[in-house]
Amino acid sequence: MRGATHAKWAAGAVVVAMAATACGGGDSGGGGGGDGSGVVRSSWGDPQNPLEPANTNEVQGGKVLDMIFRGLKRYDPKTGAAKDMLAEKIETSDQTNFTITVKDGWTFSNGEKVTAKSFVDAWNYGASLKNNQKNAYFFGQIEGYDKVHPDSGSQSADKLSGLKVTGDRTFTVKLTQKFSTWPDTLGYAAFAPLPKVFFDDHDSYVSKPVGNGPYTVDSYQKGSQMSLRKWDRYPGDDKAQNGGVDLKVYTDNNTAYTDLTAGNLDLVDDVPASQLSNADSDLSGRYINTPAGIIQTLAFPFYDSDWNKSDSDKVRKGLSMAINRKQITESIFEKTRTPATDWTSPVLGEDGGYKSGLCGEFCDYKPDEAKKLVKEGGGIPGGQVKIGYNADTGSHKEWVDAVCNSINNALDNDKACVGSPTGTFADFRNKITDKKMTGPFRAGWQMDYPLIQNFLQPLYYTNASSNDGHWSNKEFDSLVDKANGEADQSKAVKTFQQAQEVVRDNMAAIPLWYQNGSAGYSDKVSNVALNPFSVPVYNEIKVN
Repeated sequence: MRGATHAKWAAGAVVVAMAATACGGGDSGGGGGGDGSGVVRSSWGDPQNPLEPANTNEVQGGKVLDMIFRGLKRYDPKTGAAKDMLAEKIETSDQTNFTITVKDGWTFSNGEKVTAKSFVDAWNYGASLKNNQKNAYFFGQIEGYDKVHPDSGSQSADKLSGLKVTGDRTFTVKLTQKFSTWPDTLGYAAFAPLPKVFFDDHDSYVSKPVGNGPYTVDSYQKGSQMSLRKWDRYPGDDKAQNGGVDLKVYTDNNTAYTDLTAGNLDLVDDVPASQLSNADSDLSGRYINTPAGIIQTLAFPFYDSDWNKSDSDKVRKGLSMAINRKQITESIFEKTRTPATDWTSPVLGEDGGYKSGLCGEFCDYKPDEAKKLVKEGGGIPGGQVKIGYNADTGSHKEWVDAVCNSINNALDNDKACVGSPTGTFADFRNKITDKKMTGPFRAGWQMDYPLIQNFLQPLYYTNASSNDGHWSNKEFDSLVDKANGEADQSKAVKTFQQAQEVVRDNMAAIPLWYQNGSAGYSDKVSNVALNPFSVPVYNEIKVN
């Protein structure tokens, strides 16, 4: 899942910024666009890892996977609802055993037919311990996962016993327990089918990924640009309305914004904080500010004993109450952020699990109470909070400095909190993956699908794929398991909310604010929109 992480992470890039110019196999923004041949020039950041569907859990790589792959489900670009894509039907009578029928007529861009085996082979690869895929946890609900991906020791099986190919277009899935909403997770890229070249010549695939989506990868130069081009034989009903997309690497979104206003770029999907107040006028109304399924939090390194003592939850709660969310979101983010009062997103709606005010007083700015709780918890470990963040994009320095100023003021100590930047997003993520964080760190989460489960299980369940702080709580795990087994959606949501209360009571992470998607585009393109995940709907963009 993306974490930010997400994880779906609102992430950055590597190497030098470049002035965007037309290149690649098609007309660039404005050239020949009337017939759908024009190429969109968009800002981007190098992904953390090669573009393997089960090994990508951050936003930049996820953007590409969403363009070059289609899975059994696809999330509606307007509502986020999971709709059948390659799935002709998914049937179950007990929420544990599923029979899946794949639509006929689909191929990969190299001409290979997409079959049931294309999915089963991909899922077995993603789950296998020896392949070390970051999204392996997504397959943890399938029977046999404990054999192919044990918590310790070597795997005793190469294939998930719960997956069976039963025909050219049919396969069955057996889960370890009831999971009524499991089919709705299948639009996530980790569940994408894979062509034979992925397994037979992996190096060739990595150098030029082959998918079954509306775009193909034409070329990629790390630190510079990835060029994607429209696949003319794509069989889906969401065909590209342009000739392709050039994703240009920037290490500073201010530079990207400058190139946009200068006409050297067509799309920036992360308008820098310093430009939010004037973006609408700069771009003559070509500015998008829309709610998205994104929450920004501060995670903690629970593998560090200083942050995992018996009373350290008081320190975490005190730090949360020392943050003036309202002031920060109004002064820095120009109404593109809203103070968080739970750990999900308003995009879910109340029926979907969002619960305004669930955080209670712990998300209110109460400096006196903050100071008291930090003291009762034994004080700040090491005497100073160092908030980790990546410095390359996302305007993170501004808000981290503001959070630290708020904490310092609340605690009457101008050295209580400082920002701790890492140069690039990739290096920042590597520090997190290698458990090298010594203090709280930014952990923005962009939903993978609009379910409350997605905001809780991947981030806080023991050993979950995006549980970067390595928090673990048996009560939380038990409630999540119970919620997943509920056939009634409303009951499942209520149980997930009970699990969220455990997150609150332990302050497993500090919720900061819900994030809108913000983007700006040039007069050379039209029909530009962000989906509920804050990702541009690239295939619908038209070059004028």
